[in-house]
Amino acid sequence: MDPARRRLRVIVTRAREQLEPLAARIEALGLEVVRCPLIELEPAGPHDVELTGYDWLVVTSPYGARELLRRARGAIPRVAAIGPGTAAALRAGEVESDLVPRVSTQEGLLAELPRPAGRVLFAGAEGARTLLADELQADFVPLYRTRGLRPDPPPEGDIVVLASSSAAEAASALGLDVPAVSIGPETTGTAKAAGLSVIAEADPHDLDGLVAAVARAAV
Repeated sequence: MDPARRRLRVIVTRAREQLEPLAARIEALGLEVVRCPLIELEPAGPHDVELTGYDWLVVTSPYGARELLRRARGAIPRVAAIGPGTAAALRAGEVESDLVPRVSTQEGLLAELPRPAGRVLFAGAEGARTLLADELQADFVPLYRTRGLRPDPPPEGDIVVLASSSAAEAASALGLDVPAVSIGPETTGTAKAAGLSVIAEADPHDLDGLVAAVARAAV
């Protein structure tokens, strides 16, 4: 491997409980990883989530999947997971997803969800995009919230990896002037609107795609 590439430092900004799988895979590329969570996840919403009467349950993050399984009451309906990571988190709780769209975005899920979908429950983060809930006239239950962190001093590196819009906003608030790799179009849009330079975007919009995008950006 090119020695210059080994010297590149990649700032990984995911929440602490989500950071290590991505960091380890980037290190496997021969890159130096700066572990610096810029967001923190914390439970929110009701103690119990009643699922009886729903035709579909839509889950949009691994953290949300774990929180849902912890609080779920009643029979679990058909489940749509936004991506492989979310599906894996559900599977760890012995729930198989009935739909995992090819494109891991709300738009991708909407494009593949059978219609009419019937009564739908969208379980996600406080402040989540309302596109999916609006299009499906779904009920929404918040399961967690995201808070931006401000490490002092700010992290130093050559590339920053942004796996969510919240991380993009937190990176901008720190004034990071570092080229960014984004997990998908929503995060890219947030990053650019906040004045960050996005040099690569994951495709597919999941962990595998994010690692591949970092590899491209590091050449």
